[in-house]
Amino acid sequence: MSFTSIRLKLISFLLLTLLCLPVVRAQVNQLDRLEILLNEQDDNENYQVSSLEEKGLLLSRRLLGKTDDIIELIKIDTSLRETWKGYINIPKENKISHIRMKDSFVFILMKSIQSTGFQIISIKIEDGNYGIATVKNLIPFNPTDFVITGTGVMIGGYFNYRPLVLYFNFKSQLSKILPGFFYEMGELTQIKPYSDGTVDILVSAKNWERENCIWVRTYNEDGDLIKTIILEPEVNRNLIFGRAIKMPNGAQVVAGVYGGRNVEYSRGIFVAEINPFGEYVINYHNFGDLENFFNYMTARREKRVKERIERRKIKGKKIKFNYRFLVHEVMPYQNSYVMLGEAFYPRYTYTSGRGNIYGFYSNSLMRGERIFDGYQYTHAIVIGFNSSGNLVWDNSFEINDVKTFELQQMVKIAPQNQSISLFYLHKNLVRSKIIQNNEVLEGEATDPLKNRFDFDVVKERDTESSKLDYWYDHHFFASGTQIVRNKASVDKAYRKVFFIVKLAYP
Repeated sequence: MSFTSIRLKLISFLLLTLLCLPVVRAQVNQLDRLEILLNEQDDNENYQVSSLEEKGLLLSRRLLGKTDDIIELIKIDTSLRETWKGYINIPKENKISHIRMKDSFVFILMKSIQSTGFQIISIKIEDGNYGIATVKNLIPFNPTDFVITGTGVMIGGYFNYRPLVLYFNFKSQLSKILPGFFYEMGELTQIKPYSDGTVDILVSAKNWERENCIWVRTYNEDGDLIKTIILEPEVNRNLIFGRAIKMPNGAQVVAGVYGGRNVEYSRGIFVAEINPFGEYVINYHNFGDLENFFNYMTARREKRVKERIERRKIKGKKIKFNYRFLVHEVMPYQNSYVMLGEAFYPRYTYTSGRGNIYGFYSNSLMRGERIFDGYQYTHAIVIGFNSSGNLVWDNSFEINDVKTFELQQMVKIAPQNQSISLFYLHKNLVRSKIIQNNEVLEGEATDPLKNRFDFDVVKERDTESSKLDYWYDHHFFASGTQIVRNKASVDKAYRKVFFIVKLAYP
């Protein structure tokens, strides 16, 4: 056999091998980076970034003044270029609570620490022109949620452990407490506006039988109550938390977590489908019935847990797992819907016992004090349901080393035609995973954030307050504060910056 024929056969073999290999797609593309130089001695607040969807991003921060403070606003477009910049004077006692976008305006909600009222700044996205409205309110409460309707705003919060929602009309400049609130203790779990002008408000509270139920109240854009539906659980089950969505067929879906007597811990997922007549069916799915719920554990521990589940099933015993779990999103997917939630647990540190100046020990000092040290995340769960609310598949994404002092959604979800991409940001690293139902198409990938210059270096400990959030279409943005070192400089110069990185998934 000639040398040429051997070489041709080898080339043919290599080509065939390459064609048979699975196609590996880039999980996330980093398109551009914006940096704003910060003064290390600056006592002003860090920038906050709000999505304006296809209109760009809005950067805001508070600048400290002698008499009044100033809100600095920077509008940038989708190519990370500044389009306008402006300043708004605010009283020192005003605290910025929420920032929301609606159509061509951005609304900033401010709460005064010296009065019960609110102020709302409405800013035109195109040019930065703004107006300020004062919301009169006689009931003191701190806002926990803020949504914009077609005619005004709704501000949610608590008074004396009782949830309430305040509606303010832009045209009449009048406000009112929405009907159906302010009577019983409970938890305001969601204020969900829809494109048709209606708003669903969900409250978790106990009924007369002391069962934890979900109240779903629907209002029009003027704050008038349209209907109330009470989701009542089965015996020995409590509905702890829920999120709502409207399906294309007009049905309402509420997905959340249920538990036993202790409502701090959940034992599984519930899904309620409500028809236009207010009739509903609730399906319950125990954590132990999920195929991939325990994947975040080590292989040995996961095996032991699943073996214990099988033994209890064979003996006909109930499966009980207690988790702290929050449902973040419910969204349509493939003619049905998916749910995304995250598991976490609180961490505590303990002070060591010590004596007083006389050498004596009190009981509390000898025991030490328990101090809250943040919420540790373990993993995210994605569950696919069919049109009847039955569980079809589930998948998971381990969350490594993430701890926050306020509960927030860490993992972001990007549904596509035949797959779902999952992302979260920790320090300077974007972690991603691509799944298809209960299969993993591409395992966890870890990519450092894009630098501005080739010789820039960012260490993990030099990134603060980083976050990943939705932007528009197939795009996300990452933001935060960093110390950036340039290894090409002779004096090893470094700079402190606020950064924004534009990301896209395939």
